[in-house]
Amino acid sequence: MPNNDLWKHITTRPTPFLIAEIGVNHESSLNSAKTMIDEAKKAGADAVKFQTYKAEKLAVMDSPAYWDRTKENTDSQYRLFKKYDKFGQKEFCLLAEHCAKNDIIFLSTPFDFAAVDFLDELVPFFKISSSDINNIPFVRYIAKREKPIILSTGASTIAEIDEAVRTIRKTGNNQIALLHCILNYPTRYKDANLNMIKHLKTIFPDLVMGYSDHTLPDKNMLVVTAANMLGAQIIEKHFTLDKSKSGNDHYHAMDPGDVRIFRDNLTLIAKIGGDFYKKPLDSENVSRKNARRSLVADTPIAKGQVITARMLTMKRPGTGISPGFFDHLVGRRAARDIAKDEIITWAMLH
Repeated sequence: MPNNDLWKHITTRPTPFLIAEIGVNHESSLNSAKTMIDEAKKAGADAVKFQTYKAEKLAVMDSPAYWDRTKENTDSQYRLFKKYDKFGQKEFCLLAEHCAKNDIIFLSTPFDFAAVDFLDELVPFFKISSSDINNIPFVRYIAKREKPIILSTGASTIAEIDEAVRTIRKTGNNQIALLHCILNYPTRYKDANLNMIKHLKTIFPDLVMGYSDHTLPDKNMLVVTAANMLGAQIIEKHFTLDKSKSGNDHYHAMDPGDVRIFRDNLTLIAKIGGDFYKKPLDSENVSRKNARRSLVADTPIAKGQVITARMLTMKRPGTGISPGFFDHLVGRRAARDIAKDEIITWAMLH
């Protein structure tokens, strides 16, 4: 499928596009990475995403940690990145081929210019990390590839987001998605701020909205489900086969079971969404008739007697005259005797 057609499909489909971010949770094992691709596909992910970098190009030696050290004890960005930067162009080509065979989209976030160059042949669109949103030369370099761009906005101001978006657009590239993101690992639920998705849509109404989640996966996958309900058409979340593994991104990742729960949520939401226009349903016809009320004689009413308000009450079922015509009945004469508790019809009246 050509990039433009794929992007249109992703951004107009009724259910969100789900990216299972394997990242570096494969821990530099090609077999593990392939297994994770297989499991993500079986669980219902639309794409898998990796991270392409070399530690020495990404961070200085003494770059401080910014994650929860109780979950990932490495005290330096450089040392953490160095643990998982063993994959190169050959490995990513093999992973892209494996994705193609399994009919799941291959993505990888580039963190340097060389990565952009070789990933350009492998990915249908580019993902730019929150950490690079103000790296304008890098954003421009990616945008010139003329492929759709998914831009994470963690820890960013509106001005920074706007500058990145304008940079992309100046290259003639208008296929942009913004992912609301909190750049904190893990993100506390109270910090998720999903309403920011709506704020971003207000400011950038012509862009696709999404959400990149770093919260601990709740058992019902309500965080990402709520993000979709608030307008996120793309959902990205780290993916693992074992959330109990220590370190790196396993502890805040979803596993295949979580993906299935999320997909089940989406199926139910699609089912209960229904029509846009409010109207009675066929399934409500019996209830509409029997659970509503009719005007009923609260006392015996003799033939020819003028009906007063005190002679009337309202009771179920709604097979007679609707209470909405109460004022029209008052002052009319009975055409025949009407027993107490009898449902009144127009044929009983003059």
